[in-house]
Amino acid sequence: MHLSPRFELSGLVFDIPTMIMTVVTSLVVLLLLVGLTRKLTVGAPSGGQNFLEWVVDFVSGIAQNFMDTKTASRFITLGFTLLLYIFIGNQLGLLFNVNTSHHGQVSQSFLDSLALSGTPEATEHKKEEILKELADDEGHGAVVVWWKSPTATPSVTFALALMVLLYSQYLEIVKHGLGTYLKHFLNPIHLLEEIIIKPLTLPLRLFGNIFAGEVLISFLLSTGIFVGSLPLVVWLGYSFFVGSVQAYIFTTLTMVYISQKVNDHH
Repeated sequence: MHLSPRFELSGLVFDIPTMIMTVVTSLVVLLLLVGLTRKLTVGAPSGGQNFLEWVVDFVSGIAQNFMDTKTASRFITLGFTLLLYIFIGNQLGLLFNVNTSHHGQVSQSFLDSLALSGTPEATEHKKEEILKELADDEGHGAVVVWWKSPTATPSVTFALALMVLLYSQYLEIVKHGLGTYLKHFLNPIHLLEEIIIKPLTLPLRLFGNIFAGEVLISFLLSTGIFVGSLPLVVWLGYSFFVGSVQAYIFTTLTMVYISQKVNDHH
């Protein structure tokens, strides 16, 4: 069982490691961009500027696959930000994997924070499971995750997807008017796509791949260096590839969804 300490505020439950890692990812992206853009030039660009220009061209190419050049240029900044944020967020859990294993007794306040859930019933049920893990001397105990990819948490991926989907709906209203926008929802297939399919598939694909990768990494680390070293190296390489692909897929689908709302033939 992989746990995270949480706290409740105004009826909402906040995951502390997720909050920390969301801020860390944002800071890494900010510092990376500040470092790459400090010495921009129109002459012979540095390696950092070359990399930055390559990423911008890459995102531009994705957008232009679904929109004309003028329209695509409006969304390059959004695509660039998403690609960089998700890519770095996906890799943070690979670079470091900070977990603590707990056996026996823990403080009541710490136990309460680990078991905190949306309802009192769920909290009590989770607390019972944690106590069983703590009492299991032969297992790994209750494993608390302190450092992980923010995209390994569904609340983060759903928030990213919600931002993209709400923005695409806004673009459709601006482009085609509120009346035309509402008429589309008379079509059951369109309603199913916009209300259920897109809001579920976009975030769950990203979350599922990153979360599964980090769980396996934690397992391999727990097996010991001699047993898990080779599989760990192989899986780290594969996870890096998967994290990169998932950032690309999320950015591509963002451009697809936006193009469906802003293209004239919509």
